[in-house]
Amino acid sequence: MAVVVGYVPTTEGRAAIDFAIEEARRRDTRLVVLNTSSGNSLVDRRYAGDADLDELTTTLAASGVEFEISQSVTGGKDASDAVIDVAEQVNAELIVIGLRRRTPVGKLILGSQAQRILLEADCPVVSAKATR
Repeated sequence: MAVVVGYVPTTEGRAAIDFAIEEARRRDTRLVVLNTSSGNSLVDRRYAGDADLDELTTTLAASGVEFEISQSVTGGKDASDAVIDVAEQVNAELIVIGLRRRTPVGKLILGSQAQRILLEADCPVVSAKATR
């Protein structure tokens, strides 16, 4: 069993990590952190670079929870599919995703990844709200 968290190097990603650490600690289980790019990871701002990964690893190590970081380029596969696949592989008891407030137009254009995870995951999904 594990808690799976979709991570991007943004305030939403940090909110998700913070919440996921607390959930993993509360559930006494390991934390699986997933960061993906569907295309060119060199220009994908949501793909964590070395400095982001170093900061993330430091945060996770300091938390005291057992963790694993998985980073991959999915070759066109949606991040939501990758999160759901990993959750199934590790028999996740919870998925954590980070969200931020969006304008009504932004909700129409963006947010489909979160919606797909919420609707298609076989386990509970929690969204951690980022504060600006």
